[in-house]
Amino acid sequence: MTEIIKEDMLIVIDHLNCIYEAGTSMEVAALRDINLVIPKGQFVGLIGHTGSGKSSLVQHLNGLLKPTSGTIYFHGQDIFDKDYNLRELRGKVGLVFQYPEHQLFEADVFSDVCFGPKNLGLDQKEVQLRAYEALKQVGMDDDYFYQSPFDLSGGQKRRVAIAGVLAMKPEVLILDEPTAGLDPKGRDEILGLIKKLQTETGMTIVLVSHSMDDVANYVDRIIVMNKGQIMLDGVPKEVFSHVQELEAVGLAAPQVTYIMHQLSQNGFPVDTTATTIAEAKEAILKALHSI
Repeated sequence: MTEIIKEDMLIVIDHLNCIYEAGTSMEVAALRDINLVIPKGQFVGLIGHTGSGKSSLVQHLNGLLKPTSGTIYFHGQDIFDKDYNLRELRGKVGLVFQYPEHQLFEADVFSDVCFGPKNLGLDQKEVQLRAYEALKQVGMDDDYFYQSPFDLSGGQKRRVAIAGVLAMKPEVLILDEPTAGLDPKGRDEILGLIKKLQTETGMTIVLVSHSMDDVANYVDRIIVMNKGQIMLDGVPKEVFSHVQELEAVGLAAPQVTYIMHQLSQNGFPVDTTATTIAEAKEAILKALHSI
């Protein structure tokens, strides 16, 4: 397998299977023969309803979970090899859990963001520099640095938690439901921040969500999971064209997609592949001009 892995294939998932409580009456196949390649710099949306296997999959990417069979290659190396340095991997593949603010525990924001790089064994100056840069990357003003993280708003806490992972300088940033519990304004701010990070740094990002609307405007590629398997994998336009299949597994296309299909069914000659508001606007204006 390693012989065919190219330099730009940052993560290669090879026939990955994960069975919880194997051999018991509680046995559950969380992942079934997953095969994926995630290139450098790609923004991937990993979509699926609760229990589809998406969280189990991302926890394998930095070795938090070990598969029943199959493996994962990072830069061509098998991360489950007995000699592989998993601690080093977790600095390169950063995972931000759902409701990450529950993991904040230091007396002030700056100390909390320092925690990760400090555990890498870096000197104090480098730790503090990384923490400062990470907080700036997520848009936190200096005034907040020495406040208790527990005095911040939900969106601000989420930013601090993300900064704590960014301070490790990961090559891959995985975010498991990063907008959970936030209001619409907070969701847009966090997703806009993540897209800005990806655009400015070229970082590879895997965004886990159950909401198509959350990812429609941001990702390059969508992977849809169902019952531990990959159901769909492609660019947003391609995935959102499978509206009936998505609905059959408890998911939905973005609202824009439904609006465009309704316009088309009512005789308005619009492009039904539009998946964002900007694309819908362009398609509607084009249709008006043609009329």
